[in-house]
Amino acid sequence: MVAFGKKLKERSIEEWQEYYINYKLMKKKVNQYGRQIEVGSLDRRHVLKDFSRMLDHQIEKISLFMLEQQGLLSSRLQKLRECHDALQDEPDISQISNLREAYRSVGQDLLQLLFFIDMNAIGIRKILKKFDKRFGYRFTNYYVKTRADHPYSQLQQVFKHVGLGAVVGAISRNLHELQNNQGSFLSIYDQPVVPLQDPVVDSIKNAVDRLTRSTNFLNFMAQHALIMQDEDLLILHEDQADQEEGRYHFMSLLLNLANTFLYMVNTYIIVPTADDYSMSLGAAATVCGVVIGAMAVAQLFSSVYFSAWSNKSYFKPLIFSSIVLFVGNLVYALAYDFNSLPLLLIGRLFCGFGSARAVNRRYISDCVPLKIRMQASAGFVSASALGMACGPALAGLLQTNFKIYSLTFNQDTLPGWVMAVAWLMYLVWLAISFVEPAREPEEVHTSQESNSGMENKEKQLCIFTYSYLTRLIFNFGEADQDGNMEKGLTKQLLLAQEETEHDDEEDCDGSEESAEDSRKPANSFVDAYKLLTPSVKVQLLIYFMLKYAMEILLSESSVITTYYFGWSMSSVSIFLFCLGLTVLPVNLVVGSYISNMFEDRQILLASEIMVCVGILLSFHVVIPYTVPQYVISGFIMFVSAEVLEGVNLSLLSRVMSSRLSRGTYNGGLLSTEAGTIARVIADATITVAGFLGQSMLLNVTLLPSLIICVGSIVATCFTFNSLY
Repeated sequence: MVAFGKKLKERSIEEWQEYYINYKLMKKKVNQYGRQIEVGSLDRRHVLKDFSRMLDHQIEKISLFMLEQQGLLSSRLQKLRECHDALQDEPDISQISNLREAYRSVGQDLLQLLFFIDMNAIGIRKILKKFDKRFGYRFTNYYVKTRADHPYSQLQQVFKHVGLGAVVGAISRNLHELQNNQGSFLSIYDQPVVPLQDPVVDSIKNAVDRLTRSTNFLNFMAQHALIMQDEDLLILHEDQADQEEGRYHFMSLLLNLANTFLYMVNTYIIVPTADDYSMSLGAAATVCGVVIGAMAVAQLFSSVYFSAWSNKSYFKPLIFSSIVLFVGNLVYALAYDFNSLPLLLIGRLFCGFGSARAVNRRYISDCVPLKIRMQASAGFVSASALGMACGPALAGLLQTNFKIYSLTFNQDTLPGWVMAVAWLMYLVWLAISFVEPAREPEEVHTSQESNSGMENKEKQLCIFTYSYLTRLIFNFGEADQDGNMEKGLTKQLLLAQEETEHDDEEDCDGSEESAEDSRKPANSFVDAYKLLTPSVKVQLLIYFMLKYAMEILLSESSVITTYYFGWSMSSVSIFLFCLGLTVLPVNLVVGSYISNMFEDRQILLASEIMVCVGILLSFHVVIPYTVPQYVISGFIMFVSAEVLEGVNLSLLSRVMSSRLSRGTYNGGLLSTEAGTIARVIADATITVAGFLGQSMLLNVTLLPSLIICVGSIVATCFTFNSLY
């Protein structure tokens, strides 16, 4: 494996050698710092200051050269524009052909500049990573934050380079106008649907389309889904794209999203009636906590085996899930006529054993092409939110009571019957329409050089522009619109390609673990836990806290509102439906507006505080307990928890170890297990607190929420202050 320093020397443009990052010097300084620290001749403060100064100098050199080259390209385009204008009055076929070749020549020079930026971006990321690994610091986070947020940031110029977008636009527009000129000059702005036949325009169009598909909201929603992406997929060449397209099947994706929606409906459709169902079987109303939580208990185990099963197949786990959920809902509905509480709990356990959310996430991560993966991930979150809202609403509509033979159909049993029919219909649809994607063995992709001149350059331009803009813009989360370069730059600097991961290991002169070990996925929860940094552990604690608070609010809503306000089941359903409807608007506001105004960690802390405020306002300390107090505090708690969940998972998706992006014990499974455990404990708390009487239920269940919330706030302040 060729080390990056040697690769940089071999691939750099000879006449631009002095403007590349001096990776060899920076690496030498890192090793020198290490020796000096070992003998005690340097302290940590001096090392950080000196290394920061050197890297600032390197980035300044790169950014100023970029500006100079952008100016030269702009000047050439301006002169070509003058020639182009002259041709509009007196068209000449030969001059048009020459002008088209001149624009293509500028495009080839643009390719060189893009390649220059790409190599330097990799160099900056690698030297920062090497520094962190050598000294055990979190220097990358500090450096990116302090440099990216500055109004005169040169780091932004290297990684965002907005000026090059104008150059790309000028080349694309003019080549389009000159294409097959027959006395008509069409504009890409006026006629965006006109087919592009020039190879350079085609390559630029791919990059532009890739850029416009990414929006702040979709990026935020996709990270909310915490669909972990393997770093190998961040650089997508044409052949890799073709393979992904071959595995992708729209109807199969739709079936996965439908599974997500139906499962969330199944989870929340019983919430308004669980207490009434429990009492009809001779149990206390607070046993609803166990009834609701039984599904979450089973999900703790199903998440693991479904995650492992998805390594081999997607179709079979979905078939199994549908059958188990059909049986579970059938048993749940029949428990009424058998007058059996154990049968009721068994039905809910079966429903939990059918949770295939791990498969749904994995399908999107592995089989959906990168160009639409962001939309698919956002669709996953949207389907979950819609299901959460529709579940209680559907329960509110099932207000009837009749019998067919000896089977009872009422507000308690109809949720089970309706969901059983829904899963049976889904099973038929799944069997007919799902296409199992082909599974390819992992291959090591190596770059190949073509001997064809112009054709090879055009192909290189297409491949490089696509992968370059994908990696340096799309993965930044639209940082220029975001107003928060820290998020995008941190993600770019921390994410690595497989090739550069191997280089990093070699650069450490054998002192670090092998590249193969660094790529190996976690094989158990213990291995996965060892990969978690302190900040990730705090974020999982936050996730646990918000899921606990939300489950307390939702699961005991029927009991609390009936006891204090005498609400009917329909009123409870409307309340829960309104809560569920806030999910998408809240994520829209946070993803499109709030995240543009504040840093993620600021939103994180503010949301935690607001959740705490909502919990405090929910306590029954004033007699009488009023509807406005309960509703307002509930909405504050729920909406704040939704904001917190989105931002928290967004951060997790960027800082979690790349080894947790693959395998059975991945980042998505860890977050799912943390949330599921929180739900189980919350539902158990409701049932246990019920023994103290319904008058004590509200305050007793809110107290653990308050303690956990305060603890998470303290942990957040301590952890993020130490990192930043």
